[in-house]
Amino acid sequence: MKYVSLSDIVTQKIESDRANGTVPDFAFDDSLVIRRNMSHDKPTVLRTPFIRDIDKIMHCPYYNRYTDKTQVFSFYKNDDMTRRALHVQLVSRIARTIGKALGLNLELIEAIALGHDIGHTPFGHAGETYLDELMFKTSGRHFSHNIHSVRVLDRIFPFNISLQTLNGIAAHDGEMELCEYYPKELESFDDFDSQIEDCYIDKANVRLLVPCTLEGCVMRISDIIAYLGKDRQDASRVDIADDSLFFDGKLGKTNAEIINNLSVNIVENSYGKPYIKMDEDVFAELKKAKTENYTYIYKEQSVREKLENTVRPMMGKLFERLMNDLADSNTESPIFTHHIKFLETKVYYERAVEYIKTEPSQIVADYIASMTDDYFVDLYNYLFPDSKIRIEYTGYFD
Repeated sequence: MKYVSLSDIVTQKIESDRANGTVPDFAFDDSLVIRRNMSHDKPTVLRTPFIRDIDKIMHCPYYNRYTDKTQVFSFYKNDDMTRRALHVQLVSRIARTIGKALGLNLELIEAIALGHDIGHTPFGHAGETYLDELMFKTSGRHFSHNIHSVRVLDRIFPFNISLQTLNGIAAHDGEMELCEYYPKELESFDDFDSQIEDCYIDKANVRLLVPCTLEGCVMRISDIIAYLGKDRQDASRVDIADDSLFFDGKLGKTNAEIINNLSVNIVENSYGKPYIKMDEDVFAELKKAKTENYTYIYKEQSVREKLENTVRPMMGKLFERLMNDLADSNTESPIFTHHIKFLETKVYYERAVEYIKTEPSQIVADYIASMTDDYFVDLYNYLFPDSKIRIEYTGYFD
């Protein structure tokens, strides 16, 4: 096993700064928080601005649904496989470890991390791709899970979450790695709303989003660190890929090595600086490791074909059926009884505009994206009991 450690110089600098109260001050200042309604959610000594965001996110009804949403491997009844619930905790833990060493705002980091995937579809990125295609074909607007995470916390449940947290969630794209991360100032919700709207119109604009805080930058790279080795660990458990396939360089190739070695390198290069950075050779290995994951795991033929042959047609039929139920005002349909009725209750918030007035394809996308894997399958079987499309799971004893 290859575990690197912080250099003596950086270790001593951090220890000295902590002892003398001279830790570099690049943390986001709580007093600069921006909310849509600044007269509500005022901070106290007990509940600081981003503790409030964390509480709101964790008590969002959709937070529970992380538990049964696929990370990568969808067709296994195996409690050892990573689900979104564990992923967001791992991202939070890694980001807070790095953020603590750099003297950043740990509560802001945690809020971004815990909320970043709350808008994710069932069946991972394949589910996101299929839903995007269906929504665009119907409305000319795109679906992206990070943009939908913002929608969940800012529109579906208008929780008055801070601009800094929402921006970090929107700009967390873990598919676009950088050697250096520089935060970009964001002055207002007007600017943010314009950026979000641009992402609905052209999905390429998602990759133009930049975190406005160092905390958001740390969370963005931590998202990659959290899944890179963990997905390999899961792939090994289900005999898709094992360690022998992966390059063994400075990063190592196991989950523990990758987390430790990337975290150390980031702190080594970023302490006392207004940006997040890693060594160029380490960054090159990070890109290589991601490429290997795509080759041996995410694009592995049996995984891809099973999704294409089951989830894609199932989602297409569900989308069409739910759109028709909306058009026919079929109030007995689950989209009314399980979704619209749920969101129009007064339990969670007061809504200025009735949810039912939302554009129909957006309502359907909201509903499907909110589903867990199991709920998606049960709903499909309920609406199409005679369908020949069935998902077969690998059980514990298979």
